[in-house]
Amino acid sequence: MSNTLNLGGNAPQTGAAGDDLVKDATIETFEADVLTASMSTPVVVDFWASWCGPCKTLGPILEKAIRAKGGRVKMVKVDTDKNQMLAQQLRIQSLPTVMAFIGGQPVDGFMGAVPESEVNGFLDRILAAADQMGLQGGQAGAPDLGQLLDIAGQAFEGGDLPGAMGAYAQIADVAEDGSEEHGRALVGIARCQLAAGDAEAARATMTQLTPAQTAHQDAAQLQAQLDLSAGGEVSVEANEAAERYRANPQDPEAALGFADAQIGSGDMEGAIDTLLASIEQDRDWNEGAARQKLLTVFDALGGAHPAVKRGRRRLSSILFS
Repeated sequence: MSNTLNLGGNAPQTGAAGDDLVKDATIETFEADVLTASMSTPVVVDFWASWCGPCKTLGPILEKAIRAKGGRVKMVKVDTDKNQMLAQQLRIQSLPTVMAFIGGQPVDGFMGAVPESEVNGFLDRILAAADQMGLQGGQAGAPDLGQLLDIAGQAFEGGDLPGAMGAYAQIADVAEDGSEEHGRALVGIARCQLAAGDAEAARATMTQLTPAQTAHQDAAQLQAQLDLSAGGEVSVEANEAAERYRANPQDPEAALGFADAQIGSGDMEGAIDTLLASIEQDRDWNEGAARQKLLTVFDALGGAHPAVKRGRRRLSSILFS
């Protein structure tokens, strides 16, 4: 590739053979050129178009600065006119737009043509972040998968399911099979699938875990959520369950059906109260079905949840009174 971007009326020229520092990408190659590549080396993506005047100013500055880093960071150029769907997916609203990816996730960026000093400052921030995560731009060393998992988790908590799914998938690809990081990545994928409403896909993903990975708290918690969702799929309709329970709250079968309906609607705390009341009425009904369901709810919420702490105290009081 030439040392400057040709952003006139033509697309940029491809580089010399073996030049991997700066390349063009399309929607078909974006995953490999950016998401996968950024698992080991930071990747800066320049979104440009041939008609964009500021792109012609920024492009050569950015490429020069990246080449000066000696391989510690890579540059990928995306012609938005030729890759409109990709630009829409990444919500590119103005040109030029520059985004930096680390660990399969966007971590920083800017819009517009900025001076060389700001470009250098931007790259320094990216490299500092990469160093903290163990990415050394192709030098000795491996990425800190724990920190990459944290980034994926933040994407999930922020509601970015596609971004989280992509990041977890990239981690699963590079992590050693059977390792804790590999297991956490698989659990992350399954969690994204469940959040997207595909419980069957989530269950299939969970079957890939080793016994040791299954014992991890995150895996156990998600498996409990999947078990609860399976129970909700066969439970009676929510309004009918509520009516049956209100008509006879001493009926353990009605209580269990109502608890399933509450779980299905997301009212986990209400389900805890319903199950505790049922256990208090008849703890041994159906081989302790209400207690087993309650423990599954506890596992799904996690031991640190306030409702779980309260529920465990009340359960102990019931069982040992």
